Amino acid sequence: MTTKTGHWLALGIAPGQVIDWDYRVGDKLIDRCLDQVRESGGLCVAAHPHAPYPSGSFMYPYQGLDVVEVWNGLWTSDRPWNADNEAALAEWGRGLAEGIHAGRWQPAMGNSDTHLEGQIGIPHTVVLAEGLSTLAILAAIRAGRSWIAESAAVDLSLTAVAAGHNAGIGERLAAHGEPVMVRAHIRGVPSATVSFHTDRGKVHRESLPDSGVGTTEWHTTSEDSAFVRIEVRHPHGHMAALSNPIVLT
Repeated sequence: MTTKTGHWLALGIAPGQVIDWDYRVGDKLIDRCLDQVRESGGLCVAAHPHAPYPSGSFMYPYQGLDVVEVWNGLWTSDRPWNADNEAALAEWGRGLAEGIHAGRWQPAMGNSDTHLEGQIGIPHTVVLAEGLSTLAILAAIRAGRSWIAESAAVDLSLTAVAAGHNAGIGERLAAHGEPVMVRAHIRGVPSATVSFHTDRGKVHRESLPDSGVGTTEWHTTSEDSAFVRIEVRHPHGHMAALSNPIVLT
């Protein structure tokens, strides 16, 4: 929906269904359009919130959206990780802790768009769905069972273990006061830096070998960390992959 004050995505609407786009902040029309998508079983995604062009910045509140796009493809420069992505990620990260404590948090996703030739899938969202149906994929995205990769060359897994139980990305781990061990495995990012993030901000950072394959671990408790997520960056600081959180209780 290419509105006059920001774009948003309607995922999973019915074939031929038309959602209005001709409005701006202050017209009080977006909420009705968001409801139409949800009534069809779809998802509403805030797209490239800080896009560097007129009408590209998302000026509506995030509260009415289901998902936030924190990573979009490059625009006109040769840098795959632009300042608009950094700003979107920081904004989403700041709101994540409050959302998780309130019981409703918005997952992150990444989409390439097609601003430049050969851009499709750079980046893309890897969805950990139970099946390949539309309903299964939308359910996984809604739950945050997904992570974002710069390309298909990158692989990532994130698990948390406590009290004989384990959880993956987008899931909830009941630690029952026991220590939590969080393990990340990365492939396809030579000499990368893996950082762990919680409601206290960045809490741990570790480098991977030149081979691009490595596993890193970090320990916490549910009292210290309401959630944990990871970012994987190249040595020059550009993002290679990032995950949605595992919620700790």
